[in-house]
Amino acid sequence: MKAKQVHDMSDAELEAKLAELKAELFNLRFSHATHQLTNPMQLKNTKRDIARIKTVMTERAKKQA
Repeated sequence: MKAKQVHDMSDAELEAKLAELKAELFNLRFSHATHQLTNPMQLKNTKRDIARIKTVMTERAKKQA
């Protein structure tokens, strides 16, 4: 997910996407622990997407305050 895509999302979309990515990260960690993960880079990319979303959410919260 690109930063531009994240910035274009609404607050509700960001929260929904964050919940989806956290669930995906849980499943990826479980797959990694059981040695069934085919692409380990998925873990890194999912973590980065979560960080991007949290960053945008924090920026918007600071802007409103």
